[in-house]
Amino acid sequence: MSSEQRLQLVWFNRDLRVADHRPLREAAARGPCLCLYVYETDVIAGEDYDACHLRFVNESLADLRGSLRDLGADLVVRTGTLPGVFAELHREHGFGALWRHAETGNDLTYRRDRRVNRWAREAGLPIHSFTQNGVVRRLRSRDGWAGLWQQRMGEPVLRRPERIMPVADVPPGETATAESLGLEPSTKHAAQPGGESIGRETLRTFLNCRGVNYRRDMSSPVTGEDGCSRLSPYIAWGCVSLKHVHQATAQRTQQLRSAKARGERTQPGWLQSLSSFQGRLRWHCHFMQKLEDEPRIEFENMNRAYDGLREAEFNEEHFDAWRRGETGYPMVDACMRSLHQNGWINFRMRAMLVSFASYHLWLHWRRPAVYLARQFVDYEPGIHYSQFQMQSGTTGINSLRIYSPIKQAQDQDPTGEFIRQYVPELADVPLEHLHEPHKLPPLLQQDSGCVIGRDYPAPVVDHATAYNEARRRMMAHRKRDGVRRASQQVFQKHGSRRGPRRRTWRR
Repeated sequence: MSSEQRLQLVWFNRDLRVADHRPLREAAARGPCLCLYVYETDVIAGEDYDACHLRFVNESLADLRGSLRDLGADLVVRTGTLPGVFAELHREHGFGALWRHAETGNDLTYRRDRRVNRWAREAGLPIHSFTQNGVVRRLRSRDGWAGLWQQRMGEPVLRRPERIMPVADVPPGETATAESLGLEPSTKHAAQPGGESIGRETLRTFLNCRGVNYRRDMSSPVTGEDGCSRLSPYIAWGCVSLKHVHQATAQRTQQLRSAKARGERTQPGWLQSLSSFQGRLRWHCHFMQKLEDEPRIEFENMNRAYDGLREAEFNEEHFDAWRRGETGYPMVDACMRSLHQNGWINFRMRAMLVSFASYHLWLHWRRPAVYLARQFVDYEPGIHYSQFQMQSGTTGINSLRIYSPIKQAQDQDPTGEFIRQYVPELADVPLEHLHEPHKLPPLLQQDSGCVIGRDYPAPVVDHATAYNEARRRMMAHRKRDGVRRASQQVFQKHGSRRGPRRRTWRR
């Protein structure tokens, strides 16, 4: 029997679906499939992993198991390290090949992939690895990358296999729990549930109902909860493919344009919103490509000319106040506490959290990045570390965005709805003082049941002083010898080629 006719190992990881899953289709066409998910104990023990990730994965695995059973197969789960789990199953059953999607993950998964590849070579086992997004492995130059992305996204969306030949006598294994893996229980009880079916339904409601005002709604945590696509965890864990999302959005756009050409009435805002959303799908892979090209940026400044800028001044008290949501700035604290419950916040508020940590508190980005990785159910390492470095100003090629938490509160939560929900200490503070409660006169503090320093903290830093000092230090650093040259080198490797760069200061 040839290797292509023997048992096929399909390794599910961040591709928890059956539709548009080329490894599964290819393997199913060649023989019986052992469909496997591994709870990797070393990855789960990593500093960026949280029980909220496990919960989403387990919900997705339950949905995946149901889909595989509909196709005649089943899902096998194991707990352990790789390639050890593969080696044990290979000894017991003998595989003809291993099928998988390529991953741009953290350093732990990068080193694991190298171990798996080495083991497979030694075992004489072919590995067939396929892309599932626009990230290009071993990319030589960013020139032309946008065209490669468009080409990838234009490839056919694959249907699920019609049938998968089952494998007999392989125990399905036990679903891992936070307790069994030594994880602290998740606090994110209101997080989105996992699963391919829910991911596809989330896409449908966004494209047909919720997304009409996406361009306007996405900035506020109030309107963003419903108006944003909410697809990020389903894309991050592969419950839906990026290609499927891209093509479904393009089809919906064409439907709206055709209806408009026929003179039919459509809700205003759809086309602009879908265009903005399509742009963010491209940015998704643009940022992931940075980590693919330079894995060290998970740990080191993308622009090494910024080494030493903040590292020696890390203030533990400020960091603790930031991660607890007790900075004395209501919008910052409400966003952090919302994350503790929901595992999601809209992009602008993520940027504000990073900006506040980086500039107002002058914290080096690495430890805040690891902390937020555990708060985001949709944690995607490639996007996460690239975005963190961009927002903290250590790329040298992006506009520096120093957000005012007071202005963001006034603009994005003008009625105080979001702040009052997540910072209940401020529930009875008058709206005119809600965004700066430390300015509330002492008698009114007593009347509102919120005494600053007792019921709610005073600001950990003064906004104007911290803002001006951060701006001064960043501007001075940019003028240092070698910084401009280093920034040009970063741009050659990682910069977008879609248009001219602009550097501006924004509050």
